[in-house]
Amino acid sequence: MFTTRPASIPSWLRPVLRPLLDPYRRYRHARLIHAARISVGLLVSILLTSGLNLPHGEWASVTMLIVIGGLQHHGNIRKKSVERAYGTLIGAGLGLLVVVQQGYLEMSLLTYCLMSVMCGFFAYHAIGKGGYTALLSAITLFVVAGHGINPISDGLWRTVDILIGIVLALAFSFALPLYAVFSWRYNLASGLRDCAKVYGRISQDQSVTADEHLKLAASLNATMLQLRSLLPSVSKEVKISMVELDTIQSQFRMCLSLSLLEILANSRPANPEPALKAALDADYRQNRRRLLGMARALQTGATEHLKRTFEPAAATPIPAEVTGYRLMTRQLAQTLEQLQARLDKTSRRWKL
Repeated sequence: MFTTRPASIPSWLRPVLRPLLDPYRRYRHARLIHAARISVGLLVSILLTSGLNLPHGEWASVTMLIVIGGLQHHGNIRKKSVERAYGTLIGAGLGLLVVVQQGYLEMSLLTYCLMSVMCGFFAYHAIGKGGYTALLSAITLFVVAGHGINPISDGLWRTVDILIGIVLALAFSFALPLYAVFSWRYNLASGLRDCAKVYGRISQDQSVTADEHLKLAASLNATMLQLRSLLPSVSKEVKISMVELDTIQSQFRMCLSLSLLEILANSRPANPEPALKAALDADYRQNRRRLLGMARALQTGATEHLKRTFEPAAATPIPAEVTGYRLMTRQLAQTLEQLQARLDKTSRRWKL
């Protein structure tokens, strides 16, 4: 896990590097950073292979694009880049063997059959775990060997170019790494804020069928899907177990459960008495503070917000028709308290 140590950076250099070192800015400009990293890496690849006058040097650039071109988050970039490197190395090795046997036996039909059988083997393993490694092995086999009639010198040079591309790809994958935990933190913070907005609309008797409410609900659903896809990478990056992350995800999902929100919306009294309204508003303010406090801690890293405790709301006699609403509000408060405790427990790991 990489961390930034501001104390080790000269004071005059910090303002210059702040846009690059600040996690939130790197998250907001992740695509731009990824594009810049690939562009610089390709430029280095072209200059290196052209400067050394390596035959077929373009394959170094192609390999670099294959290895890290579509990988963004650091949590999967190491595993995926190694898998893709294995695929290219296996394909290059087999490609050289094919070229050697063709040069020795000069039996083109045998060469075609061998290549077809190899690719059939890779195709068998391309469906399932490690499938991309198998697919790249087949592709690289043809890159190095062609149809088996390439000169051995061409195969060797293409193998060298592929190795150069792999080394450059791995090196540039560690330049300004874009951690998945950044996306997880900031998307979770955004989701908690949206949840506070939805809860606020319900507390203020605003329609749950209004466009604004439906827009917030759609945003929350999209956030849930994105968070789910990030969990494996986050787990690798910050060493938080998938069980712990799944628990946080489940508690967040309970906070924005449509059934819970619908019950709150349908059971809140339209014009409560002043004393009852004060009690309900106190519950709302407490839950809203928890939501916004967690969002603030996730976005800014100010984890002291996660240690804030709230006094239980005073017991107030309530009419029977409001019992359901009050119980669901208390259930939401309990879920938020558990989520806050989980985030506080894991904060030392996700606070990069």
